Amino acid sequence: MTGFDWLAAVGLLLVVEGILPFAAPAMWREGFSRMLALKDGQLRFIGAASIVGGVFLLMMSN
Repeated sequence: MTGFDWLAAVGLLLVVEGILPFAAPAMWREGFSRMLALKDGQLRFIGAASIVGGVFLLMMSN
């Protein structure tokens, strides 16, 4: 991966992350408040599942 690929990946991440707060800020705020109510273990599980899913998608793209 070149530096340009990393820059493109980060740019795409920012676009995807910004869609919900832009399109439906009330829904995003409600979802964020639900995340704040979760316990640390639950948040870690969500984070781990996201990491595994991301690595899987990266492996499939090669």
